[in-house]
Amino acid sequence: MILFAGLYDQCVTADEKVRASTQMRKGMGVMMNLLYAYGMTGTTGGTGGQGSGGSPMSLIFMIIAIFAVMYFLMIRPQQRQKKQHQDLLSKISKGDKVITVGGIHGTVAGVKDNTVILKIADNVKVELSRSSISKVVSSKASKSQTGAQQSEEKTGS
Repeated sequence: MILFAGLYDQCVTADEKVRASTQMRKGMGVMMNLLYAYGMTGTTGGTGGQGSGGSPMSLIFMIIAIFAVMYFLMIRPQQRQKKQHQDLLSKISKGDKVITVGGIHGTVAGVKDNTVILKIADNVKVELSRSSISKVVSSKASKSQTGAQQSEEKTGS
């Protein structure tokens, strides 16, 4: 349960916390079912009961293996995704076209420390927190890089 606490602490919104706690319960349920099944059958292939238990070392190894699998399947990918999103938010600049979490499409008109001013339509600007940006559709930096590559290709040909 301690391993899953890091997953819960990294969640920002209430929806993410609900999803994380549901994943923790499912993961713990699967782990407990596996441990129960392992304890009932044992390593000798018996049909259950009190006398058919495995060695304590194999049980500890099984618990460690289950925690390792849970880490690589649940926690590590979520940490990587969160880091990519943080990098995306730090690279937002004026002129980028973005989509918010609520599905609003707009162009970045200004950038402050923790907020972004988004131009939705003519004479309509909204100030949003950076964390409400879901993805960048097109970036000024990527346009300038592709423009530089095209100019190099023209001069090289």
